[in-house]
Amino acid sequence: MTDDREEGLEKRRAQLGAELATKRVEAGKEEAIEASAEASRKGYAQAMKLSSEFISAIVVGAVLGYLLDRFVGTAPWGLIVLLLLGFCAGVLNVLRAAGKVAKPETNLRDDNRK
Repeated sequence: MTDDREEGLEKRRAQLGAELATKRVEAGKEEAIEASAEASRKGYAQAMKLSSEFISAIVVGAVLGYLLDRFVGTAPWGLIVLLLLGFCAGVLNVLRAAGKVAKPETNLRDDNRK
């Protein structure tokens, strides 16, 4: 009688081990899917940040150029020059945020002190 019980327990233990193994594999797949979704969300957030920085630099340049032209009377040269400067500033901000260009020198000195 004890042999039958031990065999039944061994059989149930083997089944439980197999079920646990499949559950672990499924949980690993779910974690991988969740990690890829998190990476996708971070990428989307970074893209939105970079695009908004770029567009805002251009808009600020255009507005300042327009105001300069209105008050000084240099139309359309202030708008053209400051729009181009805004575009250049936007490109530089995007490159800095993406890590393709070094930080300005003053920030590097501050970082080295910390």
